[in-house]
Amino acid sequence: MRYLKCAWKLRSLQFIAVLGLLWMLSLLSQLKIGRSAAYILRYQWLEYTNDDESPEKVCNCSAILQGEKEALQQAKLFTISIGKFQKSIQIPDEYYINATQDCRKFKITRKYITFPLSKEEEDFSLAYSMVVHHKNFERLLRAIYAPQNIYCVHVDKKAQASVFIAINAITSCFPNVFMVSEAVDVVYAGWTRVQADLNCMADLYNTSTTWKYFINLCGQDFPLKTNLEIVQALRSLKGGNSLESEEMPQGKKKRVMNAYQVVNGQIQPIGKTKDPAPFNLPILSGNAYIVVNRGYIRSVLEDERIQALTEWAKDTYSPDEFLWATIQRIPGVPGSSWPNSKFDITDMHAIARLVKWQWHEGSEGSLQAVYPECKGHHIRSMCVYGAGDLQWLIEQHHLFANKFDADRDPIAIYCLEKYLRHKALTELV
Repeated sequence: MRYLKCAWKLRSLQFIAVLGLLWMLSLLSQLKIGRSAAYILRYQWLEYTNDDESPEKVCNCSAILQGEKEALQQAKLFTISIGKFQKSIQIPDEYYINATQDCRKFKITRKYITFPLSKEEEDFSLAYSMVVHHKNFERLLRAIYAPQNIYCVHVDKKAQASVFIAINAITSCFPNVFMVSEAVDVVYAGWTRVQADLNCMADLYNTSTTWKYFINLCGQDFPLKTNLEIVQALRSLKGGNSLESEEMPQGKKKRVMNAYQVVNGQIQPIGKTKDPAPFNLPILSGNAYIVVNRGYIRSVLEDERIQALTEWAKDTYSPDEFLWATIQRIPGVPGSSWPNSKFDITDMHAIARLVKWQWHEGSEGSLQAVYPECKGHHIRSMCVYGAGDLQWLIEQHHLFANKFDADRDPIAIYCLEKYLRHKALTELV
C-alpha cells in the first residue's frame, strides 16, 4: 500500500514536471520572436493594438516605418480620403469628460504606463511644460507619461471651453500632472508664448525638488524616443543643456532692435528703437524648445541678469527664438557654454527638437539640402510630417519632432505612437 502511494506521488510529480516543461517550452518559443516570460505575464496588455477599430489600422505601420512604397502609397490614399473618416478618427471632448469620471478605468482603457519601467528611469525624473490649445494633447501626454515625471499643462486662454474642461479632467486623473497656476492668452511671436513656459517653469520648480531636466513641448510635438532613451540621452549630457544657440542672422536682428506690441491679437512694430540688451549681453538665435537642467531653470527664475533680460525682451518680436539661446551662453548659468561663436549649436546638433524648414529641404542626393523633402505639407514654411517622413524621423538623434497634425495625417502619429510603445516594452526583455 505504501509502495502504491509513493508510485502515485511520483507519477503526479512527473505529470506536474511535464506540464511545467511544456509551459516553459511555450514561453521559449515566444522568446524566439523577442518576448520574455515577464513580458508575456506583465506587459503585453500595454501594447497598442488594432482592437479599437480605428480606420488607421488598414495601414501597415511596420512597412511604413521601413519606407516600403506600397505601404506609403496606401497611407497617402487614406490621408486623401481623410474626410470620410474624420469623425471616427477624432476623439470628442465629451469622451474625455465622461471617461475620466472613473480615472482607474480611463488609465487602463487608454493603456497608460503607471509604473516605472526601469530603475534607471525611476531615479531620473523629468519635468515637462506642455503649452497646448487642443484636446489632442492627450495622445502626447500618453506617449511621454511616466509616474516618476512631473507635467505642467498650460491651456491657451483662447481655447474652447469644452477643450479646457476635457484637458482639466484628464490632468485630474494623475497626481503628477497639473494645470498651470496662471494661464495666459498666447499670441504667435509675442511675449506671452514665453510667459506660458515661465509660469510652468516656476510651478514645476516649486512643486518638486527631484526632477533632473526640463523639457518644454507644444501640442503639435511628438516624441521620437522612449522615456528610457530620453533619460539615457540626458545622462550623456553630464549636466549640460541641449538647445539651439548660434549667431543671430542678419535678417532677424530687427526683431531685437525695434520695439513691438500686440494689437488685436497680432504683434506689430511701434516705430521705436530699443536700447541695447542689459549687461551688454550678446543676443543669440535659437528656438522656443529646450532641454535644460534644473540649475538652468533656477537661474531663469532667480538670476538678476536674466530677470533684466526677460524684462527687456517683452517688447521684442518672437522672444522665444532668442531668449533661451541667449541665457544658454551667459557665464555661470548651469550647463551653459561660452558665448564665443566656437560654441554655437545649430538645431540639427541640439537634441531638443527636430523641425524641417522648407528652404533646407532637398531631393535625395542633393549636396545643398539639410534633410529630405517633406512628405506631408507645409505651414509657415515648416513641414507638417506625413507617414512618409517616419522612416527618416526615427533615425535622427532628436528627442522630439515638430509639427504633427492628427487631423491632416493621422497615420504619422498612429504609427509613431505604436512604434514607441512597442519599443518601450521590448526594452524590458
